[in-house]
Amino acid sequence: MSIADFGCGPGLYTIRLAKEKANVTGIDFSANSIRYAKNAADREGLKIEYHHQNYLEFDTESQFDLIIMIFCDFCALSPTQRKTILDKFFRFLKPGGSVLLDVHSLNTFNAITAKAIYERNLMDHFWSPNDYFGFLTTFKYESEKVTLDKYTIIEVNRARVFYNWLQHFGRESLKKELERGGFTVEDFYSDVCGKPFSEDAPDMTIVAKKPLTGRYSSY
Repeated sequence: MSIADFGCGPGLYTIRLAKEKANVTGIDFSANSIRYAKNAADREGLKIEYHHQNYLEFDTESQFDLIIMIFCDFCALSPTQRKTILDKFFRFLKPGGSVLLDVHSLNTFNAITAKAIYERNLMDHFWSPNDYFGFLTTFKYESEKVTLDKYTIIEVNRARVFYNWLQHFGRESLKKELERGGFTVEDFYSDVCGKPFSEDAPDMTIVAKKPLTGRYSSY
């Protein structure tokens, strides 16, 4: 089986899949993650094809039986970017191939409140090994089911601002998005391990297939 992991990070899933004798490709824009993943594969004696690249720009002539995108990466993409990535998935999959991805559900969205906080070394030095002040402002957009975490990081010699947008999905909205991309939805789960779907879960996983023939899209 040939599998592509979009946003593979340090190889948490690619390593496990390769150990199951799959032919695995990993794509990630983090040079550190790809370096770590390659070293881990070498230590295990595994042959895994890694690409240090923005997966929105990734292209290949290869065809895959399965494409995965895990850790809710799909939520961080804009509508245009989600269309781009679904078009790529459809093109890269073999007829009858599957895509598996997870997203934040509306339960997570409903639990979020708009807020503004600041803290010295916010998130325990996540943003810098040096001392800094971190300001976090959370915005919530009800009609779009989108949240924004705006991080302002103030150090002695620099100031930086980061915007973390996240789309949240209901089961029907996610189903429609995959169907517009030409896929047939197979099933929903509460996590990527296959836990039965629950309306109360904070996240959900969808499995969809590329039809054996044809494509129907309303994009």
